[in-house]
Amino acid sequence: MGHRPSSLDEPRPQRASTPRLAVVGNPENRRVALFEDAVRAAGLPALRVVPWADVLSDGGADFAAEEIVRLDSPGENAEVDRLLRGAGDPTRVEGSGRWYARFTAAVRSLRGGVRLDDPDELAVLFDKRLCHAVLDAAGVPVPASPTSGPQGARVRGWDDVRAAMREHRMPRLFVKPAHGSSASGVLAVESGGGGRIRATTSVELAADGGLYNSLRVRRYEREQDIAAIVDALAPDGLHLERWLPKATQEGRAADLRVVVVAGRATHAVVRTSRSPMTNLHLGGRRGDLDTVREAVEAAGARWTDLLGVCEQAAACFPRTLCVGVDLLPAVGWRRAAVGEVNAFGDLLPRLTGLPGSGAEGLDTYAAQVAGVLGDLARYRTGTPHA
Repeated sequence: MGHRPSSLDEPRPQRASTPRLAVVGNPENRRVALFEDAVRAAGLPALRVVPWADVLSDGGADFAAEEIVRLDSPGENAEVDRLLRGAGDPTRVEGSGRWYARFTAAVRSLRGGVRLDDPDELAVLFDKRLCHAVLDAAGVPVPASPTSGPQGARVRGWDDVRAAMREHRMPRLFVKPAHGSSASGVLAVESGGGGRIRATTSVELAADGGLYNSLRVRRYEREQDIAAIVDALAPDGLHLERWLPKATQEGRAADLRVVVVAGRATHAVVRTSRSPMTNLHLGGRRGDLDTVREAVEAAGARWTDLLGVCEQAAACFPRTLCVGVDLLPAVGWRRAAVGEVNAFGDLLPRLTGLPGSGAEGLDTYAAQVAGVLGDLARYRTGTPHA
């Protein structure tokens, strides 16, 4: 599967009026600053920034009919986190279920404007169980999961995880908070002979049973500790996925974050790690993209086909301008599966577009502005991406 046509490739239409963009985000966050830079560089009127804190405190926000509204991550702000999760300590892992309910309600409290992020699609993107089912139904390759979709198995605690490992013959699996992000609360669980069990995670289990996010990946080998973590996370909702062996680069497990804008895979970064978590904030490091392309082609596959898998995943969310797709290349580099689709997966500072993507020389935010300008009529009528 190759690239599909994208509004990034099309000439900008003559416009009767200059579009005015707004963003709902945390004003102090670098995400908002990078998008502001992109809007300014395009010669557009100053970006209107609507703080998430105001949306949550005031019960919504209003936008003019012609305003083009982009949503950005509500993360990295202690007050917003408190309003969403109800927790005083932003490092606590628990509370993602409450976060999801309040976040999706906040998105639906926005009134007016032309949206670049569809509320119904965001509700799916932020529930890994629902997202997995949508991808699977569309033929996107994904890891096997017993919790996929509304009818999937519910995980009430560690005993259910153990039962799923036996019944579905999954000696290695990922246990993920259904509404988590940035690997918060994720456990990579593997079992061995003699009942041995091990979990790799960034969760720190405190003496009082509280769970805290840590920048250090650690291993738990006492089943009672693993059970305590899973049991504490279960009320928020858990998603289970088979742990797929991944390709490697320089002896490190490798995956890719691919940003898709207006239907086109525009940016990609390789992430490598010695642990199952490749997130850069957890000690993962950027790999070499040219080496990945060479490995794919040497294996007899096509690089464009791997990008095509990401575009196929993004096509499941046609009313959302931009998503970040986590692509899991299989050992040997011939095939790949989609691990996750992220609504706010575009934070790749200073990274410019892929050759042939239509976003050459543009960062992820400039590519989104170009995508809007390249097909302004579509956004004004709310037509999904082609």
